[in-house]
Amino acid sequence: MTHGGAPSVSPGRYGSCRGGGGAPPADRVISGDPKFRTWNVEEAEGGLYAGIWEATPGKWRIQYDEWEFCHILSGVSVITEEGGEAVTLRAGDSFILRPGFRGTWEVIETTRKEYVIRI
Repeated sequence: MTHGGAPSVSPGRYGSCRGGGGAPPADRVISGDPKFRTWNVEEAEGGLYAGIWEATPGKWRIQYDEWEFCHILSGVSVITEEGGEAVTLRAGDSFILRPGFRGTWEVIETTRKEYVIRI
């Protein structure tokens, strides 16, 4: 059986991808001045997105309406679900955020992650 080459999303390859900047809405920021950079490397019909996201230190409230798989490439972040315990995430950690998740995201050290989002 022959497989075609499967491109991967990696820090060395996103330089040519279209990137964008941003920040969490001001009313969600708890501390710091977090800024985002996003490189969408795949957008498929049906609401599927994949790429790389980077955030600078700060803490903000999050609320998910979509499903997202994440893999931390670098940095340190802490995600805390409302009423739950804090989970520290570092390079190599993978996790899923599901629709209905509410809590906080705190970037301790600038964090870069690969993501796949299904809306």
